[in-house]
Amino acid sequence: MGESVERDGRRWPLGDSGTVAWIDGATPAGVSISAAVPLRYEAYATSSTPAVDDGSEPTGDPDAVLVRYAETLIAILARGSAPQPWWLGYLDTGAHDVVFPDAPRTTLYNGWPYVLVQAGPREALTWRAPDHWKGPLPDLLFPADRSWLVSQLWDDDWRCVGASRALVAALLAAPLLAAREVQPDEDATPPGFTAS
Repeated sequence: MGESVERDGRRWPLGDSGTVAWIDGATPAGVSISAAVPLRYEAYATSSTPAVDDGSEPTGDPDAVLVRYAETLIAILARGSAPQPWWLGYLDTGAHDVVFPDAPRTTLYNGWPYVLVQAGPREALTWRAPDHWKGPLPDLLFPADRSWLVSQLWDDDWRCVGASRALVAALLAAPLLAAREVQPDEDATPPGFTAS
């Protein structure tokens, strides 16, 4: 076994460049979905993080909105794949929690540093404290069999998804996720957002 980190009374394997080579070699810079997700899936979508600073949330708790969003997304992803480990990637922006601050970084996309840890759906929801922009979710998620991939790039307010048609349809059917299907050759930036 390679390097690992300890949390919750157990050891969790760390990923390295080999873990994400299939992503890094197939995601050229740009505004299409392929900037975040390799073009190997049946369908693609974006999912916008709910706006939490406009006062429209009835609970008045912005973190609660982001947690419900995260729980909805993770539940759909878990139902859409066989039970297996997931890879969780935490992008080190200098401003967001990487969960394991002393863990080695792996570069991905435009040389951005990620902490990659093999865990699962529960850890994806609970390891990172929600902040008012990104919520609790990792910036990168995919199961061991690579049957889907969810990625939120550095300054984006949305996540890019590649998956089966059935899984993308399930995301589109969940209003809280504000998901929309995206074709591989179109600008993936959701309406009303600006690509950074």
